[in-house]
Amino acid sequence: MGHRNSFDQHVLVYDGDCAFCTLWVNRLKRWLPVFPKIQTSQTLALEDYALSQDDVEKYAWYITPTHQYAGHLAASALLRSQSRFGLRFLGHLIALAPVSWVAAGIYAFTARFRHKLPGGTATCDPATNIH
Repeated sequence: MGHRNSFDQHVLVYDGDCAFCTLWVNRLKRWLPVFPKIQTSQTLALEDYALSQDDVEKYAWYITPTHQYAGHLAASALLRSQSRFGLRFLGHLIALAPVSWVAAGIYAFTARFRHKLPGGTATCDPATNIH
């Protein structure tokens, strides 16, 4: 299927030192019908994707050959790339205002306090800047 061939060039970038992030990437990989290549920010050549260290410390990224999506928009893009209508619909919904504003707030809150959430550890704390 053509969808699969183009999907092979998609990459999900996340903080591999964060146990909370790793937990959720692994869960999503099990739950979603299709999943892009996974790359941790620690093993990625950031310059190849025009990303900075600050970019990857603040957000997860969903990268396609033509776009880069950060944070809640990365989640939206991942869902919009799915084969199931309901998941694609949810992905579109997350990208539309006013739902997008709420999704951005939830993502920011989760990213800031991920070290206190189930599965999180001290290395997940963005304030410690251990990376």
